[in-house]
Amino acid sequence: MGKVMVETTRMASLVEDLLPLARLDAGRPLECRPVDLTRLAMDSVADARIVGPDHRWVLNLPPEPVVVTGDEQRLHQVVSNLLNNARRHTAAGTTVTMGLKADDDRRSAVLTIHDDGPGIPADLQPNVFKRFTRADASRTRDSGGSGLGLSLAQSITQAHGGAIAVHSHPGDTCFTLALPR
Repeated sequence: MGKVMVETTRMASLVEDLLPLARLDAGRPLECRPVDLTRLAMDSVADARIVGPDHRWVLNLPPEPVVVTGDEQRLHQVVSNLLNNARRHTAAGTTVTMGLKADDDRRSAVLTIHDDGPGIPADLQPNVFKRFTRADASRTRDSGGSGLGLSLAQSITQAHGGAIAVHSHPGDTCFTLALPR
């Protein structure tokens, strides 16, 4: 029974990742409401601190709120996924910094998630946003994700008219999320 429960939970998680991707692929519209990215960043880092108390969580926010139009639940999903990845793929004691700013022209919001962990292998970086890409092929179903998180993050970001990118080498990994304002 225990194994059935574990597999049921894993399958439910997989469906939860695949369903939004299918909806985005089908061109279903997202909600379009004002989203305070400043509040979203604060809430997401607060959650990350609870789940990953062995990491150092830093938040760099501008003095004024940064607001975009979009689907708050989906944008929260993107940010949470990036923070969870930073926690899961780095050792205890790693510093994870979330930054947010409005570009000088005030036309876009730029959110960054930086960590000083081991980095993403160079040969994996070109494929990191492709579906079912996993950083460690040796991970089991019990210890690793489905490889859909970053693909989902990219799809949600693009559905908002934005872009997501990664720059990584050992000691310096940064995901950049740019959204139109």
